[in-house]
Amino acid sequence: MTGFPQLLHTVLDTHDVRGLAEFYRQLLGLQYRTGDEPSQQGTADDVDWLVLTDTQGSRKLAFQQAEHLQRTTWPRPDVPMQMHLDLTVPDRRALEGQHARALALGAELLLDRTDNPDEPLYVYADPAGHPFCIFVA
Repeated sequence: MTGFPQLLHTVLDTHDVRGLAEFYRQLLGLQYRTGDEPSQQGTADDVDWLVLTDTQGSRKLAFQQAEHLQRTTWPRPDVPMQMHLDLTVPDRRALEGQHARALALGAELLLDRTDNPDEPLYVYADPAGHPFCIFVA
């Protein structure tokens, strides 16, 4: 055996594949994989799988249709996070700018820990309820 498995992308389950993909496309400045772009006719598309890439075409996130998806109740322990995305910015000014962008795109603020001098951060839920953090690293 040689080498190790390579991570292709992270897949998020959702009730609204296009809506969640669009949220992360705008938040992270990603683009759709060729063929996954929205319909040009302006009609709603019925997709159950989409992939976002960086500008070099490397896969970053994928989204798949899930009929039964229970939203996390974090920080309450009833339904745990199970996984979350960590996103970093270089400084507090960038943190506040990205905080405003995340909220404008539809994120829900779950925790404000910007008073922590060592690692100021915000924790959000995306429109499907998946938690993610933006913090100064």
